Amino acid sequence: MKTYFLYATLSLGLFFAFSSNTFPQKLLWSDEFDSSGLPDSTKWTYDVGDHGWGNQELQFYTEKELRNARVENGYLIIEAHADAEYPKGYTSARLVTRGKASWEYGYIEVRAKLPAGTGTWPAIWMLAEENRHGGWPKNGEIDIMEHVGYDPGVIHGTVHTEAFNHVKGTQKGAQIQIDDFDQAFHTYAINWTQESIEFYVDGAKYFEFENTGGDYSEWPFNQPFHLILNIAVGGTWGGQKGVDASIWPQRMVVDYVRVYDSRPNF
Repeated sequence: MKTYFLYATLSLGLFFAFSSNTFPQKLLWSDEFDSSGLPDSTKWTYDVGDHGWGNQELQFYTEKELRNARVENGYLIIEAHADAEYPKGYTSARLVTRGKASWEYGYIEVRAKLPAGTGTWPAIWMLAEENRHGGWPKNGEIDIMEHVGYDPGVIHGTVHTEAFNHVKGTQKGAQIQIDDFDQAFHTYAINWTQESIEFYVDGAKYFEFENTGGDYSEWPFNQPFHLILNIAVGGTWGGQKGVDASIWPQRMVVDYVRVYDSRPNF
């Protein structure tokens, strides 16, 4: 049964509750995954291929392959497999709302249970809908949630821009420990306004990136962004400790995705 109220007890032993007074409740877009079969084609499309995706990743992202992305029993399942038929030995899926839905500002939340094991690299993140400023990271990137399997339970929330990015070692972000990341559902969210991007797990804020007032190199987040859900295998970060060949398949299970209007005075 799906849970429509956010609640959690985090490792600090404190209870954090999501209040309807905390964020606006005007729902703009959602997927509750109430159908079955392939993900809703009116809401999601696919990134496809195995060129490494800028991080030397191993998976081939498939398209419309139930083994890698399907809806069943009220959940979206993104599943990575070891598969010797593919050159790099793995398949997975990367679902995107690009061309279907994008948002400039909002409260975006995804309730999910994550995969585990060395070599897994699940992510819930956002990229700009248009190429206004040039190649990555000039248009910005918002990583709502990233987890690398060799460092279990450490959830990362990060932003990347031309001025602040991991290539330069200047990226802005923070981490929070969620020990049962692979056993229980947690809600990963951002509250994105003109002033800042706040990062939450189960209603608890653990990081805020403030608008510096600079140009696009520091704040490119005044344009529409689309959402991405994926599991990568290996790569420059996820594969730093290798890839455990014994753990596959691994899945990210998503209960829902919801986008609310968080603009002031909407």
